[in-house]
Amino acid sequence: MSGLRHSEEMTVTRRKTRQVHVGNVAVGGDAPISIQSMTTTKTADVNATLQQIASLVAAGVDIVRVAVPHWEDAAALVPIAAKSTVPVVADIHFQWKYAMAALEAGVQGLRINPGNIRYQDKVRLIAREAKAREVPIRIGVNAGSLEKDLLAKHGAPTAEALVESALNEARILEDEDFVDIKISVKHSNARVMIDAYRRLAERSDYPLHLGVTEAGPMPSGGVKSAVGIGALLADGIGDTIRVSLTDDPVEEVKVATTILQSLGLRRRGLDLVACPSCGRAEVDVLDLTRKVKAAIENEKFPVPMRVAVMGCVVNGPGEAREADVGIAAGNGLGFIVVKGEAVAKVPEADLVDALLVQARKVAAEKAAAEPADV
Repeated sequence: MSGLRHSEEMTVTRRKTRQVHVGNVAVGGDAPISIQSMTTTKTADVNATLQQIASLVAAGVDIVRVAVPHWEDAAALVPIAAKSTVPVVADIHFQWKYAMAALEAGVQGLRINPGNIRYQDKVRLIAREAKAREVPIRIGVNAGSLEKDLLAKHGAPTAEALVESALNEARILEDEDFVDIKISVKHSNARVMIDAYRRLAERSDYPLHLGVTEAGPMPSGGVKSAVGIGALLADGIGDTIRVSLTDDPVEEVKVATTILQSLGLRRRGLDLVACPSCGRAEVDVLDLTRKVKAAIENEKFPVPMRVAVMGCVVNGPGEAREADVGIAAGNGLGFIVVKGEAVAKVPEADLVDALLVQARKVAAEKAAAEPADV
């Protein structure tokens, strides 16, 4: 694929794109891949929405989208956009007037769906107002709401139909000299979604927002999202991602973070490695892993932390060699391992606390040695 760039912080070569700014978050270009989620509260309930945004921020979200199906939701965007600590994107369907109200309210981004804002003159009006306010627009194509003429032409919401819809809408915005555009072409079938984004990546240099729409509940929703989003990211395609789950949106952020970490595309947060347990295990590995995970996450280390939990003192130290810190547990006791070296032998009841002591030391050393994390 032509037009690629390489970043020393990445393990994959990423597609070159234009860059847009959603508030203070850069998307595309040389910017890190950002994580998005969407609130499930009624947007008009300002306090509940801001509380959920705060939970998403604590989980590691970079951009939050809120639904605007009613006028009272549009009105609520004024305090929400002002008080949110991350950029807020207004999700607009059908009603172009809500997009205008959202821009006036001070949101940092818009998402419009070409399948249900049908009048080009209204889309042009939105583009002019967004340009005046320097607010980017995501063209959000969805297989479930594709234009009727494209469905008739292609016979189904095929990958090519999704791409055609997106590029048609982009041309309308471009006619207004508006190019602060992100694009998504989402489908509930991961294979079709992957095909659509690959086609789009070859025909556009706009930053792409990746997602498998309506992925469903965990674990299947997480797996589908990881397959679709992960395959594209491994190809260097994608600049911002949203995992769509039938679950608490905080879980979306956790899955998205794990996808990025697994490809070396996000360095902050917890990377937990645990053995599956076997006949040699003399400790409840699952229970120990849960306790370690809760303890490390509660610390909220500002640097990435790779932690290993092994239920065997035979192979555990070796298997934990690549981790920052780890536990190799045995019958009633275990070793605390730092960078592959056993540094302490402690009773089983003290393993988590002893691990935290070493994790804090490693975090302090990393923070002193490394620049601010991406």
